[in-house]
Amino acid sequence: MLTRHYYEKALDEGFDINAIVALLGPRQCGKTTLAQMYAKKHLEVHHFDLENIRDHTALSNPMLALEDLEGLIVIDEIQLRPELFPALRVLVDKKKNQQFLILGSASKELLQQSSQTLAGRITFVEMSPLGLYEVPDQLDSMWLTGGYPKAYLAKSSEAAFLWIEDYIATFLERDIPNLGISIAARTMRRFWSMLAHYHGNIFNASELGKSLGVAHTTARHYLDILTGTFMVRELMPWHENINKRQIKSPKIYFRDSGIYHHLMGIESQASLRRHPKLGASWEGMALEQIIRAYHVRPDKAYFWGVHNQAELDLLLLHKGKRLGFEFKYSDSPTFTTSMRQSLELLELDKLTVVTPKARPSYLSQDVQVIDLVSALDEVR
Repeated sequence: MLTRHYYEKALDEGFDINAIVALLGPRQCGKTTLAQMYAKKHLEVHHFDLENIRDHTALSNPMLALEDLEGLIVIDEIQLRPELFPALRVLVDKKKNQQFLILGSASKELLQQSSQTLAGRITFVEMSPLGLYEVPDQLDSMWLTGGYPKAYLAKSSEAAFLWIEDYIATFLERDIPNLGISIAARTMRRFWSMLAHYHGNIFNASELGKSLGVAHTTARHYLDILTGTFMVRELMPWHENINKRQIKSPKIYFRDSGIYHHLMGIESQASLRRHPKLGASWEGMALEQIIRAYHVRPDKAYFWGVHNQAELDLLLLHKGKRLGFEFKYSDSPTFTTSMRQSLELLELDKLTVVTPKARPSYLSQDVQVIDLVSALDEVR
């Protein structure tokens, strides 16, 4: 079994600060498995799974169910009962011998009551599916089928994509309604499929809404749902204090390449290699892997662009430095005017051009070309 040391350490650090730690991430990314492994370090553990009708019923009276317990209390799928948050606040203020590890499949923005009711009492840890930095010898397979453990461990790509289709159906038909969101599964599926064509591009709510036959505000709402459930990454634009017309709208990327490929009808290495979206697929997968490896918060990751001029795929603000990244599906990228302007105008400490298999080299003193696996290895 793969041990995900970073997240175990993050849980320890969270409990050093607060009595409640929320481990948030998409369904089936490994949260429950991690919680079970983490619980082995505690002498007394109590586990509640809100998808289990017995546990769900028991927590309908949370004070009675939880007040006399001691040690680590794990509550899985917390988004099914957000009304528990006020009770948790009372318990952690009243008792000093309880720690709560709550697992959720929605962001803290969607779990609004948690951020309001438990302010100052909770630490949030965001967990992703498997990253290439955790299994560095699986670039091609992870790129094709993504990082969800059950897809990654499937016996074949065909089996992986059958699992992904079931995952998408369950997400649309059960998970979204469980968040109290009333949207027809067919409508959201259509929006999600249309959104795949914007992968790696500027999100245009008006254009997408018109194609879907809904208002731009509705299209924006649908994107917020997919972002809040960790399906899509909304990369915000960076604004530098320069006298140029900079891009102000966000870019969107599918966070899992397997889901993106399935919605695009790409389900084999051969079809991926000849698909017109090959470059966009590479950019999105590599960008996501870099962000995961650096474990940066959303407010530390941006893209940057000047209309019809320079653009930078990814800007990370990390340990007081400005790190720039370009993602090229090429084994021999060249130094471009856009790279030079990014270095100068953004005052980058370093610019890294990430490719699938290029031999490490330098295009200039501050511009390194490196393959993705080696780039991830440098983060450790």
